[in-house]
Amino acid sequence: MVEVDVQRCGSGELVVFHDDRLDRLTDASGSVRTTDWEVLEDLTVLDSEETIPRLSDLLAAVPDGTGVNVELKHGGIAEDVLSASDGVANDILFSSFSPTALSELREQDGDAELAFLFTDSPEISRSIATDLGCVAVHPDTRLVFETDIVGNAHDDGFEVNAWTVEDHETATRLVDEGVDGMFVNDWTVR
Repeated sequence: MVEVDVQRCGSGELVVFHDDRLDRLTDASGSVRTTDWEVLEDLTVLDSEETIPRLSDLLAAVPDGTGVNVELKHGGIAEDVLSASDGVANDILFSSFSPTALSELREQDGDAELAFLFTDSPEISRSIATDLGCVAVHPDTRLVFETDIVGNAHDDGFEVNAWTVEDHETATRLVDEGVDGMFVNDWTVR
């Protein structure tokens, strides 16, 4: 499965970009939310020579059989995210740190597969995930090692996918803890 971060740009398109600001990942500066698509579409990401894609273009490029985790960076985009993913042959999991964004998705599509991302308060976060009808929880890796989130989440019927794993040793420890999946920035980390 691949994970992408989605937000609305200044002219209204849904773009795949992690940061709120352009400064760290491109040669431009400013907020993604206030920058129009006609500017964003020509920016390259770091030294990759790859440009910032719209969500619809990215989903069209993902090979059949490859799942996609679409992380909503903010609320107010559920209808457009669902529209962009409509008819896509891939399994799609929608995730967010924002209960509002997930609630909007749930209101639009009662069958959408949702996952709640969180950095703290595992008990409260599990409760939020339950209320939203999530199929998975995505805790910060630290919580897997410092709390009993994996066992409790499994007892609640959730898959547990930890983020972000930087090295093989951490990946091995997470497998030993019983996680179902993990987010990595480098596909060679296993």
